[in-house]
Amino acid sequence: MPLLDEVRAECAQIAAQARWVRINADALVEEELLARLAATTQGEPEATLDPVRHYLEGRPADIADYLLALDAINFGSGWFPTLRKRLDGGLPVSGYFTVAWGLTDYVRAQHAAGGGWVLDGAWLRAVDTPTIAGILGQRPNHELMSLYAQALRELGRFLGERRALDLVAGCGGSAERLAEALARGIAMFDDRGFYKRAQIVAADLALAGVASFGDLDRLTIFADNLVPHVLRCEGVLVYEESLASRIDAGELLPPSGPEREIRACAVHACELISARIGIPPRVLDHRLWNRGQAPEYKARPRHRCRCVYY
Repeated sequence: MPLLDEVRAECAQIAAQARWVRINADALVEEELLARLAATTQGEPEATLDPVRHYLEGRPADIADYLLALDAINFGSGWFPTLRKRLDGGLPVSGYFTVAWGLTDYVRAQHAAGGGWVLDGAWLRAVDTPTIAGILGQRPNHELMSLYAQALRELGRFLGERRALDLVAGCGGSAERLAEALARGIAMFDDRGFYKRAQIVAADLALAGVASFGDLDRLTIFADNLVPHVLRCEGVLVYEESLASRIDAGELLPPSGPEREIRACAVHACELISARIGIPPRVLDHRLWNRGQAPEYKARPRHRCRCVYY
């Protein structure tokens, strides 16, 4: 079965059999709610990457390498409350932007110093925990830093002498084939049933304008813990009482059972919403993720799970 068909079938089956999470069918026919969920936030015209917190000003090949490396460490939301958050205007940014901005600053500093391109295969294969911790402004003994170093070394071994755009070219302009290559080739991308980070690579490369894919709209949402949280806050997802209490109390969930139901129901609900309102799931994902940055969503606990997939 093609990778994205596998995700849709797996998530639909989990949603149909779920005991901890249900999709509120009534919410899916509330036109006002669906319009709000699908709307851009803060006047944003369309899905974009942040040009300050992401490295987007270099050569296309360099931008692509940067985004692939960033997506290799685009996980750890279960640890994010324990990170030393980056400040912007005196206010802490999210865990994701703390990581993205730190890597961006490192690349920019290397260029400014005339050091040439840094995120090549040799650098990836050699990176260690103290190095990535220093780049991201974190403690070297933080568990997530060793996982980040491992993830970058895995990426380096997978790439060999290839660069990100070589990998894209080998996939023939298919986002699905790129996701499959990453999922089958790198253990930390092999998020069975969801393939969140394997899918988001193509979306990010396309947003940056450095690669194009004929099947980009085949991607599902990128199942993490923020989009389900927004859907819960909006009444689209409803959690069983004891599960809701555990999440609201900040209890970590193991990567199985209720946690998989949360992610699967989010994927399936967004497939239904996408079909109803006529926008691709990847676009809906971006708008829901941006919506989740607002204070009213951040004020309410979301589910946390310590794994390498999101």
